[in-house]
Amino acid sequence: SLVWAASPGMLFRKNRDRSLHALDLSWVFGYNSSLAVHSLMDGEDWVLLYVSSHIVVIHDILRNKQFHLQGHTNVISCLCVSEDKRWVATADRGPDALIIVWDSYSGVPVRTIFESHSEDGVCAIAISQDAKYLVTISAATVQKVCVWRWTLPTEKAICSIELKPEFGNQDYVVFNPQNPHEFVSNSKTQMIFYLWVKTSVWDKNTAWLLSPQTFKCLVGQFSQSVFHFNNTQALTGTSAGKLVVWDMDNPRTLPKELPPKPHGITATKVVSMQKEGLTVLKVLESCIVTGDVKGQVKFYDGQLQLVAIYSHDKVGPIQSISFSKILRDPPSALPGSSCPFLTSWSDSSNSVSFTLNRNFILSTSDATMFHVATDSTNFERIMQEAKKAVNAIACHPQEPFVAVGSHCGVLKVWDYKQTQYLVSRIFTEAGIQCLSYDPEGYFLAAGFTDGSVYILDAISLQSICNEFQFSQGPVTHISFSHDSKYLATADANYSVIVYKRVLQNGSRCWEHLAGLDSHYKPIRSILFGVHSGSNEPRLLSLGEDQQLVEYDLKSSIKDHLVVTHRDRLEQVAVPLCLTWYPQLSTESFFLTANNCYKMKLYNTTTKMCRKTLLGPTYGSPLEKMQILPRTSCADPQQHYLVYITKDKVGLQMLPVDGNPHKSSAFICHPDGASDFAISHDGRYIFTAGGKERTFMRWKVNLHALDAAAFLGGEDLIPFYSLLDGGREGKFFRELEDYFYYVQLCRQGIDTLEKRQVSTHIPLEEIPSVMRAIGFYPSEEEIEGMINEVKFSKYVDTGEEVTKINLGDFIKLYINHRPALGLSMKTIQRAFQVLGYDNKKGDKVIDRGDFLSLLQCRGEQMTEDELAECLSTLLCRRPRKEEPELDTCEPTGAAALTEEEIPAEITAEIFVADILGLPIAE
Repeated sequence: SLVWAASPGMLFRKNRDRSLHALDLSWVFGYNSSLAVHSLMDGEDWVLLYVSSHIVVIHDILRNKQFHLQGHTNVISCLCVSEDKRWVATADRGPDALIIVWDSYSGVPVRTIFESHSEDGVCAIAISQDAKYLVTISAATVQKVCVWRWTLPTEKAICSIELKPEFGNQDYVVFNPQNPHEFVSNSKTQMIFYLWVKTSVWDKNTAWLLSPQTFKCLVGQFSQSVFHFNNTQALTGTSAGKLVVWDMDNPRTLPKELPPKPHGITATKVVSMQKEGLTVLKVLESCIVTGDVKGQVKFYDGQLQLVAIYSHDKVGPIQSISFSKILRDPPSALPGSSCPFLTSWSDSSNSVSFTLNRNFILSTSDATMFHVATDSTNFERIMQEAKKAVNAIACHPQEPFVAVGSHCGVLKVWDYKQTQYLVSRIFTEAGIQCLSYDPEGYFLAAGFTDGSVYILDAISLQSICNEFQFSQGPVTHISFSHDSKYLATADANYSVIVYKRVLQNGSRCWEHLAGLDSHYKPIRSILFGVHSGSNEPRLLSLGEDQQLVEYDLKSSIKDHLVVTHRDRLEQVAVPLCLTWYPQLSTESFFLTANNCYKMKLYNTTTKMCRKTLLGPTYGSPLEKMQILPRTSCADPQQHYLVYITKDKVGLQMLPVDGNPHKSSAFICHPDGASDFAISHDGRYIFTAGGKERTFMRWKVNLHALDAAAFLGGEDLIPFYSLLDGGREGKFFRELEDYFYYVQLCRQGIDTLEKRQVSTHIPLEEIPSVMRAIGFYPSEEEIEGMINEVKFSKYVDTGEEVTKINLGDFIKLYINHRPALGLSMKTIQRAFQVLGYDNKKGDKVIDRGDFLSLLQCRGEQMTEDELAECLSTLLCRRPRKEEPELDTCEPTGAAALTEEEIPAEITAEIFVADILGLPIAE
């Protein structure tokens, strides 16, 4: 009913203030300049349709409104629009690729085609003139062409054909407007003509490969192709400024069956149109339209005679041309116009009089859009966006401003409430990698890809002082202290550099203080804080080397940065991000997240890990995180965490406890989110899309997340769902049995005294129960689990906890066990590092090296411990030809014979034969 009653323009009359999601996409900045921009409406309304990442944006330029068509999980690779501008078809590349047909009037996806090209997705798409058919070309190495009747509820293509690899990568396709059963595609060097009937597709000619010898001239690479409006020819534009003319049999009627021989199609001539390469080729009524690398739009008649030129010196290489549907009243004196952008002719011999009565939209490959009014030939720039990766973003601490920097050196500041561009500055020397406002909002610091650092006025973007050049690699992180006295940076060479604000000649300026190569692996975070009991700034850096380094800024002097502490935070996992935790109790913490989907709370003074918790598990670990500033409408006692993963942005309710219902995430940038920023009032989150060249504004809706957490259940209910089988499953019953079996063992199995059944077990029994249910923690992890429970109430009561109940044990198990289970790939990677290739080509570890590694590396085992473990493991599964033993006493590592442990151990032998674990097929 929404589609049936839809009309043009109704999208922006919808009330979209209320959202059911914790984060609602409210604006998209930037677009994919390699795809076409389409004009949906013109005249009083300028409505454009374009692609930004995985979003289709319908943008009302004059009213400054956007509507977003969301459904793809991968970056959209191609799109097409029907002749009447109503139906929009989009496709993507990547896992679970989709083809979606949208109604541009209502914004409703009317058809979704799953598993169309499951290998690599779609690289080209077109819609027929009657809007009934789609043709798609896959992005696979062996390309597949499919024709779809999208109006029918079927998941299968009407017909399809695979293309030979020698045809090249076909990346453009278009239907014959006068025959929906005919279409043409081209690669950079090859042309293919197609005809389809019922369930068959047939390429009508061997792919044409034109060489300089074909016409004794340089042809260039193919760009786009069209069918001539005379229906007897096809045209292909080339990078050498030429048009290849293809003649086809005439008349051609659709046969009932595919003919045994192809129609005659020949390249009859190559017409040299101009020196500049042609990038766009279209047919408009009785005109041929071209766009080129110099930004010129030219109109030709059917005989390829030039009739009009539109050009402007600020227009770059043209990527697409889209004409409006509305026919404008033609100007009375257009042929005599003195406008420098238009030249028009009247050819009396061919009785051709040209008057263009449609405005059009130009998009260029350098990410600029123009609206061209053909009556006045006025080129009006609509949008100019980043040409390269957008990696840097920062929000002003007091005003509704967001600063965005790109690798093309453009720094822009926007008013995000009005979505208006305010000011910009272009840096020609290098690209911008990171940005940060100082807490007072006076300065904006920028780190660049060449290692330079600029400190700018936050309003005018003019430099406060000369740039600093102390980093030998790209500056990856930049941050101010709370009092704006210090500025710290981290770079790709693992160095931390500190700058200080000083008084010089009666005015304050910035100078370099000191730097240090603090880490030996990439730095993931630098974090300023405040020392407890004073107002002195505190600086921390966290690296992938698992080291947390704290610096003494007060004691640091020129060229000497003092380190007060170095602490190893992880045993195996890699820490990825760091932030201060809100003061929710009497104890102060900082929060980290690692690559194993775990979040950890550390005491800010002792650096002791106080809690390990299951973090959000949305396909990739957390990359960056910040505490959300409090909003006026939020509960003052409730805090939230904002984070980004590789491709998603999310919200997490605090305190973190492992409850999956307290977190929510949404795809923001499928090709990778590079950074994010939060508005000073906590109402908006901004994500930067890196190489997608976009950034997005998300509106925060805390009530939706609160509702989701409430509906997920209280106390242990959310945690039961994380157990295999849930509360009523076999695993939970086994856990209960083990829990009470421990109590029997503590009281003595053979005792005749009255049993004292309890709901608790001693802390020292935690490791045995964990191992019994299939979780095998290291000794360090065991110590961490026991200390977590033992000191959980120490700050409040001064007493240690000595026992744990079943409910707390379940939470402890869920939070500490591997988030994605025990992985065979992890063990195989270890064998790749520690082993060698045997004669069969398998990665193996020598038996002697295996025993030596267990005794000398990592958590070292004594010879007796190793012998006991191996003997117990091996004797539990005696060989079939040997009698089963009731008991097996450890006899020492030296007594393990060659028959019991093979000379070469593979990962599979280690898991199946030594550990006795099943290997999933």
